[in-house]
Formats: sequence, structure tokens, C-alpha cells
Amino acid sequence: MKPLGVGMIGLGMAVKPHALALKDLADKAEFIGGYSPTPKRRQEFGSAYGLPVVESIDALLGNSRVDVVMILTPPRTHADLAIQAAKAGKHVLVEKPIDVTFERARAVVMAVEDEGKKLGVVFQHRFRSGAAKLRGLLAEKALGELLSVSCSVRWWRSAEYYAQPGRGTIERDGGGVLLTQAIHTLDVMLDLAGPAQRVSAICRTSPMRRIDSEDIACATVEFYSGAVGVIDATTTAYPGYPERIEFAGTRGSAVLEAERLIVQRPGQAPVQIDGSSAGGGGADPMAFSHEPHRRLIEDFLDAVRAGREPRVSGRNALAVHALIDAMLASSRSGMKVDVAQV
Repeated sequence: MKPLGVGMIGLGMAVKPHALALKDLADKAEFIGGYSPTPKRRQEFGSAYGLPVVESIDALLGNSRVDVVMILTPPRTHADLAIQAAKAGKHVLVEKPIDVTFERARAVVMAVEDEGKKLGVVFQHRFRSGAAKLRGLLAEKALGELLSVSCSVRWWRSAEYYAQPGRGTIERDGGGVLLTQAIHTLDVMLDLAGPAQRVSAICRTSPMRRIDSEDIACATVEFYSGAVGVIDATTTAYPGYPERIEFAGTRGSAVLEAERLIVQRPGQAPVQIDGSSAGGGGADPMAFSHEPHRRLIEDFLDAVRAGREPRVSGRNALAVHALIDAMLASSRSGMKVDVAQV
């Protein structure tokens, strides 16, 4: 079949795994062009990946060869670009987060759906081998009924990371450790454990950075399944550790640490999937394989062709936005907060 035409808006720090994935998927995706408002970034992108660039957004949105637009720009720009692309007749794959709040994200989802186009979100951690294996086991009730589900994202971000203008600010990024870093792990937790019902949280900004968003967040969480657990997220934990999600059920337990999975059940041999423990938790936030990106992008392209929903659709990605908003609201009020349902 003829490859789908793909355009990319935003050629910043997040571009590498997407570019490498698209080169791997040349049989399914014809890269039409990448756009950044910065000429230097366009030149660097073309030189690094041997892919074409364009000098305006209209050169992508007005091009009938472009079927899919990937949006890799700062979070507050996502809504306008996604809706603009959908109105131009393009399917949209947007980097996380969809937007900076649950309500804004939901408005984007509805607007793209109203145009009859697919909206996918780059939550590539769902496509790691360990997460995929555990999802199957949980669907089979291999751990029985879930009792406890907790996650820990103890990452480090350096002074150089925050030296980029606006990095870590509400105005540019829309949020801190929850929306920018831990969102991937929280999304996987919800994808595996099911929706959260209620949270009680404390979110703070450490004295280490001149930012106005949280770099420390913790919460107790209650799930609709009846399980309870804790969330612990920070970018102040030098030198950065692999993120973990831990599950305890009536028939066994599981630990998902970055790409590694260990499942243990009484009387049965452990299930173990080895993988990298370098999940981008240290000073280099891009220190990870592009393979999960490749799987996610391939699934999105296949979904567009088949007319089905992608594995990570805009609608099912709303759950993590609802959880993050509830944590921040709980911290502000000092009370438990119900998580909005998608």
C-alpha cells in the first residue's frame, strides 16, 4: 500500500526518537517535511536525519500529500495546532500532554473528533515490552484482584535543563514534574490498573530551581477497582533513578521498573522481561531507545488506514490529565479530590 504522508511541526528536544522511528517506518510513512519557526533548527534537523524541511506550517497543512501531522511543540501550542490540522483534513499525533489541563485537553479531543479525524497521543511507554506483557497478564487476572498499586518517579533534571528559557514554568510548559515528566508513568499505571477515583496530594516547588511549577509531588490514590496506593514524583532525586510501578494482588505481585518486568506468584516460576533501566530519569532526558516510539507511530498509522481508534487515542489519554488536575487541586485545597471521569 502507498505510504501515508507525514508532516512534523516542532523540531526541538523531543524530535530524535520520532525522526528515527519514521525512518524505520519508511514503508508505511512518507516524510513530507518538518517545520520549526527557527531556521537553525530546520537546518540541524535536515542535516541530522536526512529528512526534508519546509518553511511554513501552511506548506504542510495545505499539502494534499500530508495525511498525518505530528505535533512536537510546547504544550500550550498543542490545542491550536491540533485543531488547525484537523480542520485542514489531517489526522493528528500529538506529543504529550494533549494540553495543559483536563478541560483544555478534552476540548481538543472533541474538536478533532468533530472533524472526523484520528487523534493519537505520544504515550510510548505503553508500548514497552514489559508494560505490554503485564497488561495481558492483568487482563487474564493473573494477579487476581488488585489490592495495591503505587508508582515512583524519582528523576533528576540538571541546571542546564532548566536553563532553557521558560523551562519548568506554567506559562511555557503548563506544569511541572506531573505534566512534563511523571505523566508517562502515571499513564501506564492507569492503563494497567484502571481509572483512579480519588486522590489526596501535596505538590511543592523545591528551592533548587527558579520555576513556578511543582518539582515534588506525592499523593494517596484510590482506584475504582478498590485498590489503593501512593504516587511519588520528583525531579530533585540526583542522579535519577528508574521509574517504578508496583502491583500487589490476591494471587501475586509485579514490579515494572522502566522497561524491566518481574511478576511473582506463589507456586509458579517468575515471569521476567529484561529491558533497559535507562528511562530518561537522569541528566539526559532523551537517554532511551526509540523502539517504543516506533511501535506507537506504527500503530497510529495502521489505525488511520484501518479506520479504527489508535492504541493511545486522545480520548483514552484524558484519564491521566484528569488524575494530574485532581492532584494539583487536592494540593491547593488540602482536601481529597474526586478524579474527573472521561
